[in-house]
Amino acid sequence: MSNHIFLKLLKVLFVLFASLSFSVQSQQSNFPSKNIELIVPWGPGGGADVMGRLVARWLETDLKTSVVVQNIPGATGSIGLQRLVNIGTDGHAIGVLTGDTLTMAAFPQSPFKLSETVALGVMIRQPSGLFAKFDGPYKSWNDVIAAAKKKPINVAITGPNSPDEVTVNYLISKGINLVNIPYPKPAERYMAVLGGHVELLYEQAGDLKSHLEAKSLRPLIFFSSKRISAPFADIPVSPDFGYDILLPQTRSIIAKANVDPKRLEVISSSLEKFANTPEFSNYLRDQYAAPDSFIPMRSAQKFLENEVLSFQKINDSLPKNR
Repeated sequence: MSNHIFLKLLKVLFVLFASLSFSVQSQQSNFPSKNIELIVPWGPGGGADVMGRLVARWLETDLKTSVVVQNIPGATGSIGLQRLVNIGTDGHAIGVLTGDTLTMAAFPQSPFKLSETVALGVMIRQPSGLFAKFDGPYKSWNDVIAAAKKKPINVAITGPNSPDEVTVNYLISKGINLVNIPYPKPAERYMAVLGGHVELLYEQAGDLKSHLEAKSLRPLIFFSSKRISAPFADIPVSPDFGYDILLPQTRSIIAKANVDPKRLEVISSSLEKFANTPEFSNYLRDQYAAPDSFIPMRSAQKFLENEVLSFQKINDSLPKNR
């Protein structure tokens, strides 16, 4: 091959390589290039769904793309998040990770693996509590303690291996005769206690705000290190009874692990921007959540890993023959 032909060939290869490189860079800079799917691995109407739709509206406005919310409930959130792992390779699928699903990562046999996902931001942290029907027989946590000495009391929870279940099991270990009754859909849990099918509900106050304001449900105890401000300043918290358990609810936005970091940065930066808006502050206040709830991507994954370790420590300390 002559030098002339060889140089022409090199020139053609260089142009092709430059064109391909520009095309890849262009695709990256144009992310998102199609609709984003936001998977809520719970049924509609609960706190995860409310937060997911709030985030979706923000991302649509900020990233100038359509964000489609998909509710895929089941198996304490793991069914929906498995879809995220399956389809989220290019970054156009994200999901809501709740504390209920997060704590499943503490169990080796769990279908949800935290290592298969990456946190783009922890959006909200709320104390959980136990609630009863407002016009029912339980007006205080002491009423429950007294009644549980005579008969078992049913508690509506999200599902197995969840903070709900472990908290109830912790209370059982303290001699309170409770029974876990799983309801994967939020509306089913709420109707279970309102309809008298169970006596208690494990939930967060913010998710029940309309029921609390309508006086159809009442809080009996919160699992928090200190009393919650008005309107719950008179409601006891776990340390008041010597209970060493908190397990606050967390809700985060996650993506599939090993997605192009530049794409993840687009979404995580948008979430951080959202966390600094009055709309987000109002949302936290409306949900009775910690005002400093938001944790950005750079710290979020480590925070979630520590939450799993805290849960695992409590769970391992409980009697195994329950």
